[in-house]
Amino acid sequence: MNIGIFTDTYSPQISGVATSIMIMENELKKQGHTVYIFTTTDPNADRKSEEGRVFRLPSIPFIFFPERRVAFAGMNKFIKLVGRLNLDIIHTHTEFSLGLLGKRIAKKYNIPSIHTYHTMYVDYLHYIAKGKILTPSMVGKMTKSFCDSYDAIITPTAKVRHHLEEQGIHKLMYTIPTGTDISSFAPVEKQRIIDLKKSLGIGMNDAVILSLGRIAQEKNIDAIIHAMPEVIQATPNAKLVIVGDGPVRRDLEKLVEAKQLKNNVIFTGAVDWENISLYYQLGDLFVSASTTETQGLTYAEAMAASLPVVAKRDESIEGFLTDKETAFLFDKDVELAGLLIQILSDKNTATLVASNGRVKVESISADQFGLNIESTYNEVCEIYRVKRQNGTIKTKPTLIKSKIASQVFSLSSSAHVHRKERSSRRD
Repeated sequence: MNIGIFTDTYSPQISGVATSIMIMENELKKQGHTVYIFTTTDPNADRKSEEGRVFRLPSIPFIFFPERRVAFAGMNKFIKLVGRLNLDIIHTHTEFSLGLLGKRIAKKYNIPSIHTYHTMYVDYLHYIAKGKILTPSMVGKMTKSFCDSYDAIITPTAKVRHHLEEQGIHKLMYTIPTGTDISSFAPVEKQRIIDLKKSLGIGMNDAVILSLGRIAQEKNIDAIIHAMPEVIQATPNAKLVIVGDGPVRRDLEKLVEAKQLKNNVIFTGAVDWENISLYYQLGDLFVSASTTETQGLTYAEAMAASLPVVAKRDESIEGFLTDKETAFLFDKDVELAGLLIQILSDKNTATLVASNGRVKVESISADQFGLNIESTYNEVCEIYRVKRQNGTIKTKPTLIKSKIASQVFSLSSSAHVHRKERSSRRD
């Protein structure tokens, strides 16, 4: 099968979406499929290694999410290119530039199309003029407009599926959790961990609480920092290691200074994917206070690394993280400090829960993820074929646009073009 994946976010960018696509691509290729990636330019991309499989459109940073990019030119070139690649299915992973292009191409060439809805935008409205431009109702209409023209939708969790159903979307939906490449999180050489701890100023006997992911407001990392004074009082050698980068890092660093925690909280900055496993090996436990996850990849990665996971209770983790069985759950931020102290002081229970978590994560392995995606593609293609045979699918090329999404994209592009960003000239 020839598969076209359209995404605004792709390696070497670091995000849950980029990781999900990378795992999907690798597994589909293992199964003998040909996978083409259509994405945005990135100044850090290794274009030589991508030749023939990754096609990049000129892009600029997205005005509302500067660490993400949107394409602004080269659309017609891509349309002609896809016409020569004989794609069997198009799978989009964004509601913006490359997502809109993927939809357009699917309609033009009568190719079955499927979309993975990764982001619940109602949780991110604070990035757009502090929520004063787009309302939840507007986002709902945009989402419905975008999703309605697809042959099927993939949601990473039941929470996302329920959210789409609440927006009035009643398409064929598949709930497929992103798989985890368990082998990537196997134990590493002890000396490598010792060297990393030394470089970060962590003692060999320190109790390490690990937070890993994008440092953004919706991740609620400040709740973990607020819990640390109480944790340190009970466990003076406790260290909170925050791995990642993002828009509120500086704000959190100021919070650490204000609470006089500089000796106990460490910011590592962004880490390359190939080194992520090593950082998981630092921890005695992994903690997240977020309730905006749609995939929960870091939970699965921590479990694969045999770390006990501490998470805030939310629909997105139901059936995956079970309190005191595969993880430790809390309901309110004020409960976090006491729970962390309890886990650090009860090594036996922590080890047992981590062991159960390691077994649980095997059920969502990367291999199974790839098989689930392949099965979905086959089913969607067969349904599409039958509909065409029955004459229920129009074959006249049409251009479907999400009006609101197009307006947001246009606003982003024009703002950055007027600023003449250097990054767009370098690309």
